[in-house]
Amino acid sequence: MVRMNPSMRAVGWLLAFAVVVAGAVPWFLWGNSQLIGGLPLWLWWHIGWMIVATAVFAAFTRHGWDRYLGGIDA
Repeated sequence: MVRMNPSMRAVGWLLAFAVVVAGAVPWFLWGNSQLIGGLPLWLWWHIGWMIVATAVFAAFTRHGWDRYLGGIDA
C-alpha cells in the first residue's frame, strides 16, 4: 500500500466525494429515451452510480472515518 501524507489523503477523499456528487445527476442523459433491458438508460446510470457511491463510502468508513470525523464516544 502506498503511504500518503495526511494532507494529500484529505485531498484524495475530497476529490472522491466531489466526483460522487458531480456524477449523481446524469445531465448528459437528459432527453435520452433509450431503453436497455426494459429500463431507461438514465436509471441504469443511477443504479451504477449508487454502486460507485457505496464503494467510495465503504472505503471511507474503513480508512478515513476516525481521522476526519472522529470516533464515536459511547
